[in-house]
Amino acid sequence: MSILFDIMSTAGILFIVSCGLLLIFGVMKIINFAHGGFLTLGGYAPLLITQMGWNPWLGALLAFAMGLVFGAVVERLVVKPLHARPLDAILATWGLGIIIGQVITLIFGRGVQFVQSPLEGTVNLFGTDYSFYRLALVALACLMAAGIGAVLNGTRLGLITRAVTMNESLARALGVNSAWVRLSSFAIGAGLACLAGALITPLSSVDPNMGVPWLTNAFMLAMISGTSLASLALSSVVLGAAQVLISVHVSPILGSLTIVVLGAVALRIRPEGFARG
Repeated sequence: MSILFDIMSTAGILFIVSCGLLLIFGVMKIINFAHGGFLTLGGYAPLLITQMGWNPWLGALLAFAMGLVFGAVVERLVVKPLHARPLDAILATWGLGIIIGQVITLIFGRGVQFVQSPLEGTVNLFGTDYSFYRLALVALACLMAAGIGAVLNGTRLGLITRAVTMNESLARALGVNSAWVRLSSFAIGAGLACLAGALITPLSSVDPNMGVPWLTNAFMLAMISGTSLASLALSSVVLGAAQVLISVHVSPILGSLTIVVLGAVALRIRPEGFARG
């Protein structure tokens, strides 16, 4: 049962880490390579909150708010001027990710720090003791998926966002302010990235490069999922299961490479991704 719980929690974590990147990719058709920097930025929010003696959950709220504001500024100043040059926009976000890491190093140093978990201890399920917090992340991933799906399918913002995703030129012709949609999508995507950084921090540690390994996995998941949230959830489960099984039964080192390797194979088979639409 512990392996099953590992698969569930790994899939939930992968979904949480990747959904912000997928949102930006789906709307703006660029890969935000500053995603790792946003994850790192979000990871330091709960560190500051716990150092002040406040509730660790406030760190997640602070991280999301920071991401919204910083993401909006980045979209206006960095991404928007490069709208017609997607390759340059990708390079700009890659450089921005490096800058974020260097600024964090200047402020906090290179040392590895640890954050208190909002939920400590284990819970017994089906005769197996398992981390309460990792199980909570599974529930949070489901809530995030339901919340994003509800916004995309049940609100005006979601309607116009889907219109821009499917055909931006036609959406503009019908009066949709695509620039505002791009701004809001990038800000929310950055907010989700910072939130993800805050949520995964209690499982490992905080350092200026903590977002880099997660960026690679999030990139592969976003590419094979296309623009589909459901495809991202399925990919997270399948590749997360493969990562856990290979790590347990073969080698943890090979397990860490599983998502990249299988993602590359999937893109070789179907370069456009596996989303239906």
